Amino acid sequence: MDVSLDTVREYSTQRFLPKEAPLVMPTQDLHRRPETFGRDHKPVTTPPYLWARRLFVIGGAIVLTLFGAYEMNLVLNSMGVSALGILVLGLFIILGAWIALSFMSSLGGFVSLLRHGGLGLGISRTDPLPGLNSRTAVLMPTYNEDPDRVLVGLRAIHDSLVATGRIDAFDFFILSDTTDPDVWVREERAYLGFVEAVHGQGRIFYRRRSKNIDRKSGNLEEWVKRFGGAYQQMLTLDADSVMDGGLIVRIVSAMERNEGVALIQTLPVIMGGRTLFARMQQFAGRVYGPLIAHGIAWWHGSEGNYWGHNAVIRTRAFAEQAGLPHLPGRKPFGGSILSHDFVEAALMRRGGWAIHMVPGLFGSYEQSPPSLTDVAIRDRRWCQGNLQHGKIVLARGLHWVSRMHMMMGIGSYITSPLWLLFLLFGILISLQSHFYRPEYFGDTKLLYPHWPQVDPVQAKYVFIGTMGILLVPKLLAFIAFCFDRVTMRECGGAIRLAISIVLETILGGLIAPIAMLIQTSGVISILLGRDSGWNAQNREDGSVSLRQVAHGYWIYTFFGILMAAAAWSVSTALFLWMTPVLLGLVLAIPLAAITASRDIGLWLRSWGLLLIPEETAPPPILLLVADNELRRTQAEESPDRDPSDAFLALRHDPKLLAAHMAALPPERAPGSSIDPNVLVGLVKLKEAPDLHTALQRLTRQEKTAVLTNAKGVDLIVSLPDRSAA
Repeated sequence: MDVSLDTVREYSTQRFLPKEAPLVMPTQDLHRRPETFGRDHKPVTTPPYLWARRLFVIGGAIVLTLFGAYEMNLVLNSMGVSALGILVLGLFIILGAWIALSFMSSLGGFVSLLRHGGLGLGISRTDPLPGLNSRTAVLMPTYNEDPDRVLVGLRAIHDSLVATGRIDAFDFFILSDTTDPDVWVREERAYLGFVEAVHGQGRIFYRRRSKNIDRKSGNLEEWVKRFGGAYQQMLTLDADSVMDGGLIVRIVSAMERNEGVALIQTLPVIMGGRTLFARMQQFAGRVYGPLIAHGIAWWHGSEGNYWGHNAVIRTRAFAEQAGLPHLPGRKPFGGSILSHDFVEAALMRRGGWAIHMVPGLFGSYEQSPPSLTDVAIRDRRWCQGNLQHGKIVLARGLHWVSRMHMMMGIGSYITSPLWLLFLLFGILISLQSHFYRPEYFGDTKLLYPHWPQVDPVQAKYVFIGTMGILLVPKLLAFIAFCFDRVTMRECGGAIRLAISIVLETILGGLIAPIAMLIQTSGVISILLGRDSGWNAQNREDGSVSLRQVAHGYWIYTFFGILMAAAAWSVSTALFLWMTPVLLGLVLAIPLAAITASRDIGLWLRSWGLLLIPEETAPPPILLLVADNELRRTQAEESPDRDPSDAFLALRHDPKLLAAHMAALPPERAPGSSIDPNVLVGLVKLKEAPDLHTALQRLTRQEKTAVLTNAKGVDLIVSLPDRSAA
């Protein structure tokens, strides 16, 4: 195929990337205090009486924990002091403090919800959209994702910003770290189609890194160093992110008005779930999520956190303070920081910048993995990233609330093995009590006997109290919905909402012990030195065979049977008390299969269960997403669909080929490093008699390498395609 020079020149003159505007982004030294350039340690946007809110939450958690420890000691005290008793009491105190802090935070969130809080920074829900005086870059990092699916959300964001009349204040960047050559060329094709469809020349850009150093954090850092100087703010997204244009404009305007704020995090609501598991996740996130988010925003104040996406960041603050170092040591604890978002927020706050969350505005969305298996894969990487924070939490100059964020991130995974130990030690204590020969009065003459077993009545009270602390936040969320009749109706009404909460609570409770063991195995594998790697997330909800599920979950069923046998051998009462945990483990295989079912999820939706307002009364941004998704589906089903293979796609589309050639990196300079994949790939192309043979002989790395080389592209298009003949 011949591509005319005019076609290449046409695409060469198009701005695939804007003029570079470099911004210095130094790597931070965690052992030295940062330069704050005269900023006050306390930001001016700190809410008044924030100390009282923190005293209420943290002080209340301490009081609850001490009271629970006292009651638990009464449960164990009848046995006298024993090693097992001390261990169980210690575990109970740690775990009790964890759930007590969440409970007190939820109480603060309940107050904030009823008072219609969750804003600050001069943001209004009802005022007309403000004008904007600066430029903001919308950044969409992507890594081996389906580009057409990614652009479903990104184009919806673009069109929503167009509707606000503020589109001229925004540029869009697709920042690719893709290593799959076929996905790479599909990204280029999707990008060109996007630009053409919305007339986005000079406003929408695409850049692919040939080496994805430091993964997402490195992707953003590279952009900041090359282009960050031209933009006051950057809006960071994930591949499944969707944000309403009006919400974006309000937050960017707040950033312009508050010069000491480095980051404003929104509350992403999960949407688009079809499997039972995904619908449970999105229901829980929509119903309980605002209560939780309002709570943490209420007492975090200007020391908020960053969740890695759907947030507006001041580019200068990010460049100044968020250059991440490599951690000492080998993987999984050393090397690049996986959970970079927590650390970036902590470092910017360390530098005197304010970090805020605004859960009072809706319009920020994301998607959930479709099954427990997919969550487990993603969770393994998050687990490693959070455990890495153990090397960062003592960094000099961090705010104590930032240290709490990291400790809570670590605790969110460490608590799983602690819960498991608590259960196992509890069984051991019961076994000891069952087989220990009692001496009611011992050697001394006592008026009352010494009972050497766990007090069942007191244990019942502790169990009820613990369940109350766990479940009351769900009741508070339901009560908060009762004060919002419109949202209540959009969730199917009070009765359906209550049934949905009960259903989600039961299923979530059954899944919890499985998740506990999954996280425990993740923690153990990390402690053994196994790296999680970094893979693209599954966003499809295809069916999974029962055989596949059984292969992955039989171990949890086996463990549940062992625990059930141990509990039954002690007493019927212990067996019944542990039934929720045992039932979830024994039913691990059918639970994983049922929750991964799209049919069951959609069947419950047809009955009005697990509904969220965004399904019954979708906002305009989600209507745009639905339209884009429909067009994507129709294009995939079209018989004239473009080839998915990179070589075939370039040969099929002259404009795509010209664009690809125009965007190729410069030729290798003499004396620079040699990529062996390029050399081997070029030889294989020269020796291949036809295109089909070349595709069979090239490895994925070699295929990618020749696509980055002009001579390789020339060979690709010159090879005969005998299958076409």
